[in-house]
Amino acid sequence: MKRRQFLVLSAASIGGVLVYSLDRKVSRLEVEDHAIHIPLRFFTQDEAMIVAAATARIFPTDDSGPGAREAGVVIYIDRQLAGPYGRDRHRYTHGPFEEGVPEQGYQREANPQRVYRAALKTLAGFDRLSSDEQDQALTKIEDTDFFKLLRAHTIEGMFCDPIHGGNADMIGWQLIGYPGPRMNNAKDVDKHFGEAFRPKPASLQDIFKETTFHPSEDEP
Repeated sequence: MKRRQFLVLSAASIGGVLVYSLDRKVSRLEVEDHAIHIPLRFFTQDEAMIVAAATARIFPTDDSGPGAREAGVVIYIDRQLAGPYGRDRHRYTHGPFEEGVPEQGYQREANPQRVYRAALKTLAGFDRLSSDEQDQALTKIEDTDFFKLLRAHTIEGMFCDPIHGGNADMIGWQLIGYPGPRMNNAKDVDKHFGEAFRPKPASLQDIFKETTFHPSEDEP
């Protein structure tokens, strides 16, 4: 059996946000300088550090709010690559492989797992570069299949439902004011009539908890 790989980060570096573990349990970390261990399903620790650094340059933390690092985007990507998507379970992967129009999407042979693994070998040490050097390195590969995937996955990880491993603490949704997949607003129509209404974001898991039937103690 392979030794399990972990993403080791300083709690201070991610701002004390929620961290998602392998079993999707969450825990809130205080902003202290101690190490945390996040189980990885696909990436090695070194690969995860490279991806975390790269996504942080694509969607950086700035004056407008937190970015990919705080949202746990690297965990989202790790979970997706470890599953059916990463293995191209649902994509036709037999030749011939020809360049299609952009609307057809990715048309090459390598699955996402192979695209990432090959590209990350060429980016060894990326996480130890300065911000300017990282930007220069990413600019050089911005036309590659890897970068196109990485950029798309960064956006997905920022704004997906937290159940998929990214958007920790619904950071992405808070940035854009998205309330989550609300089933209806019937309870709030009269309560907030005539005024601006921005509900607190709720994830699929939150919605499920609210709509699950809980019989009262009086019922048989």
